[in-house]
Amino acid sequence: MTGAGLGWFGIVRLGLVQTALGAIVVLTTSTINRVMIVELALPAMIPGLLVTWHYALQVLRPRWGHGSDGGGRRTRWIIAGMAALALGGVGAALSVVVMAYSTAFGMLIAAIAFTFIGGGVGAAGTSLLVLLAKSVRETRRAAAATIVWIMMIMGFIVTAGTAGHFLDPFSPTRLLAIAAIICGVAFLLTLIAVWGVESSAGVEAAAKPEAAKVPFRQALSQVWDDTTARRFAAFIFVSMLAYSAQDLILEPFAGLVFGFTPGQSTSLSGLQNAGVLLGMILVGAAATMWSRNKAMNLRNWTVAGCAGSALALAGLVAAAQVGPGWPLKPSVFALGFCNGVFAVAAIGSMFNLATSGTTSREGLRMGLFGASQAIAFGLGGFAGTAMVDVTRMIYGSPVTAYAFVFAIEALLFIAAAIMAANIGKQEGAGHAVNPLILAAHHQSGGN
Repeated sequence: MTGAGLGWFGIVRLGLVQTALGAIVVLTTSTINRVMIVELALPAMIPGLLVTWHYALQVLRPRWGHGSDGGGRRTRWIIAGMAALALGGVGAALSVVVMAYSTAFGMLIAAIAFTFIGGGVGAAGTSLLVLLAKSVRETRRAAAATIVWIMMIMGFIVTAGTAGHFLDPFSPTRLLAIAAIICGVAFLLTLIAVWGVESSAGVEAAAKPEAAKVPFRQALSQVWDDTTARRFAAFIFVSMLAYSAQDLILEPFAGLVFGFTPGQSTSLSGLQNAGVLLGMILVGAAATMWSRNKAMNLRNWTVAGCAGSALALAGLVAAAQVGPGWPLKPSVFALGFCNGVFAVAAIGSMFNLATSGTTSREGLRMGLFGASQAIAFGLGGFAGTAMVDVTRMIYGSPVTAYAFVFAIEALLFIAAAIMAANIGKQEGAGHAVNPLILAAHHQSGGN
């Protein structure tokens, strides 16, 4: 980065891309998922496979990142990715219309649409994060991570509310019209958000002779040989596996063990998300306001968030044993809060690590980290539900089943905390000091 970096307004502008991305994704993975299961009476496995396919395609993120490293500025990759995502969103809605007449043809359209969705999310998301990492000063990266992720959640909320309001009375053609409007607005919002930002932030062109000439496999091997990058990718996988495994089991747990109604369990999920937002805001504000304090560096926040999440999950293990007498709501809020702390700190660290190193591999590094995150997230939801089903079948008790899964998640978070702590150390003889240490050194005003 050659300039002073993005100001707050520029960060918010790029956050609008995350808002647009979140708007299309929630439409396809939530609304269209429900329509396939309820209105079209398809097996839940069908939309489940489509969503899994969308996650599986994220393994290509390193390839897309490498392409942006050698192919010029990131803006064109963001726009191309969002165009593919918007086409995929419209295609997914079109598949619902077609399924009313021909299930097989509709499924073919849906498979193609979700391929565009997975590819679009990976291409646009990877390049957006690289652009943020390269254009935002280190002292603002935690705050930038908070801002863009909150704006993505806003995309979820606004789209779900808007689509829900206009979908009634439901018809497939009405869904298609709403999807076309949402996807069109999201793409237009992306164009407005990225227009001129890369140039005004003083970001160097991504393409460099050495980056353009190196084949992908060789470049990936170079990045994988970097001990820090490899360890951080492993940390992202383990921590996100633990983070996502709770997604699909928390509300059923509240209903089966605590007797919560559907409305009460939904409110519980809202309480958890409120905790996530508060944790994100705390880290973003604290790491920015006290950037010169070594105790506030992102490595410490990451370790604290993972350890706190493990402790909160241990509380849910106890809750399963105690039952309705346990203060479930405070426990769930605490879990959300610690999840938010770890998530933003990890994303801020991802920004630092993506721009570290001696070669032009920012996109490939970010792609590697993003692939680890997406694959773990896709596996986590399935693994959590599968472990509950298997354990319940073996022991015949939902209490034991949920306690077992929460305990496994807590152990994963403990492992993630240990991994994060080790990333913040020297990698040994012949290796440079870890970039997380360097980032903390810069934040504390060291020379």
